[in-house]
Amino acid sequence: MKKKKVAIFDIDGTIFRGSLLIELVEVLIERGIFKVEARRLYQNEKLLWLDRKGDYESYINAVVATFIKNMKGVTYGDFKDAADTVVSRYQDRTYKYTRDLVGELRRKGYYLLAVSHSPKGIVDGFCKKLGFNKVYGMFYELGPSDRFTGTVSDAHLIHNKGTILRRAVEKENLTLKGSVGVGDTEGDIAFLDLVDKPICFNPNKKLFTYAKRAGWKVVVERKDVVYKI
Repeated sequence: MKKKKVAIFDIDGTIFRGSLLIELVEVLIERGIFKVEARRLYQNEKLLWLDRKGDYESYINAVVATFIKNMKGVTYGDFKDAADTVVSRYQDRTYKYTRDLVGELRRKGYYLLAVSHSPKGIVDGFCKKLGFNKVYGMFYELGPSDRFTGTVSDAHLIHNKGTILRRAVEKENLTLKGSVGVGDTEGDIAFLDLVDKPICFNPNKKLFTYAKRAGWKVVVERKDVVYKI
């Protein structure tokens, strides 16, 4: 059987113009599933980032901690309803460059792989319309009565995106020859190092520095302009 070429994309900040997890937490608060007080756990980090006195990583890590702390006891049904609301609201809030690239590679017959640190239950919905073949996201353990326990399942796997790519290539009969990878932070270096055509899209400083040293393609989309650096 002929092996398909693979293209791997980070989702949050690379295709989606934001974070699916942040929007999910906001909807959970909006619906009263999380208490309003939960917002205090990441509000300071958010303001520091918006004022360019802090960094985005600290902000998103605070949101992740808030999500894990408050998910314990929440039913899967409530989570799914909130996730569906986020997807419905923000399905089209994408970057044009990466959205068009996904469409182009799909037409060329690439196997499209999505990797995100947002919960898989929301990433699945967001990626479905875009035509991804396989989606990897964070798994949160369910206990009795389909309520979340607050425990992350197999976190070590999703945190190593290079391992995810290798596993997918082996399991899905894919080839890295002609492969494409698109990411926006240093956490994506693990898979960008493996592909033939790494693309750093709107990279943070750590990824940008690495990319320039490695000679990788750097693309920035700002307002209605897409340019290479």
